Amino acid sequence: MDLPEPDWAIETAGLTRRFGAQAAVDGLDLRVPRGSFYGFLGENGAGKSTTISMLTGVLEPTSGSMRVLGTAAAGAALKRRIGVVPDGLLLFDRLTGREQLVFVGRLFGLQREEAGRRADELLEAMELSQDARKLVADYSFGMRKKLALAASLIHGPELLFLDEPFEGVDAVAKASLTALLADLVKRRRLTIFLTSHVLEVVERLCDHVGVIHRGRLVAQGTLPSVVQGAGGATLTDAFVKLVGEGRGGSKALSFLP
Repeated sequence: MDLPEPDWAIETAGLTRRFGAQAAVDGLDLRVPRGSFYGFLGENGAGKSTTISMLTGVLEPTSGSMRVLGTAAAGAALKRRIGVVPDGLLLFDRLTGREQLVFVGRLFGLQREEAGRRADELLEAMELSQDARKLVADYSFGMRKKLALAASLIHGPELLFLDEPFEGVDAVAKASLTALLADLVKRRRLTIFLTSHVLEVVERLCDHVGVIHRGRLVAQGTLPSVVQGAGGATLTDAFVKLVGEGRGGSKALSFLP
């Protein structure tokens, strides 16, 4: 009896993006199951953000193919089904937190009353209700991260892209964000595609991971299979083995005793 084909939220074949002679992403074959919490890992400059930019329609691939939520065209219809929190937060400083969320909801076609209802629910979930009428310019960095996440969720996406959501976030805000994200995946068929350098958080949250090194995918699969396949005891061990071997040890600085 033939087994059914896996249901992929993201599937790419030979996905490549060049900037001049430099291949930022080189022949990427991603397989992200629907309903998974997928950690996409790599060093700075490995090609993570470029990959997200292609998958969300910001950048055109140089070559290769991709399907996101079953469609090959990253047009307006697909963008209504995804949410994105980019590494550089895109917020309006002169709006209040609630106004920011209502504005984004209206952009996605929500009626004003429904956008307001969802905004209030998200502000409560993010523990921002008391700051709802404060200008975004007066938000702390952690609060801005939470608000950006709320904005990415207000239209009820099926797939959420998070590019370094924990960068610069304090421990308390990080704990509340990770708890919320884990609950989102657990309670409904939301797929999350996460990039992060905080491997301990990735290991706690993600069930699937992919590792990119110099634009090429060097490992992919369930988290245990990637860790075991690399011969590591933890995800950090596996990551270092996959991308860090052959560099040699650290060198002493000549000007320090």
